[in-house]
Amino acid sequence: MSNEPREMPQTDEEWRELLTDEEYRILREKGTEPKFSSDLIDYEGEGTFTCAGCGTELFDSDTKFGSGTGWPSFYDAKEGAVEFEEDRSHGMVRTEVLCANCGGHLGHVFDDGPNPTGQRFCINGAALDVEE
Repeated sequence: MSNEPREMPQTDEEWRELLTDEEYRILREKGTEPKFSSDLIDYEGEGTFTCAGCGTELFDSDTKFGSGTGWPSFYDAKEGAVEFEEDRSHGMVRTEVLCANCGGHLGHVFDDGPNPTGQRFCINGAALDVEE
């Protein structure tokens, strides 16, 4: 895969053809994968984490850390790669993290992460690909 984002699907049908059922449920329907289900939780390689929907570079591997929460976690995102939206679902108020390019739901960000940012981007592994 190149570092360039893929051509953006224009319809729901095109998204369904591009993504697996799980990727579609998470990225397009704002779903959440089960805790500790992603192989990326224990990923320790060097590389860049990209959006599984459009290929946009989102996180560098050197910002990944073990949060113990059950999802891949990062303390920072690439500049301009993500957007934030208030999420009031499930009786909570959280900050949702979206891919700035395709609008895909990635996960949430919390203010309980490590230095230097103090943030914890709690991201669904199914919403990510890794370029090594």
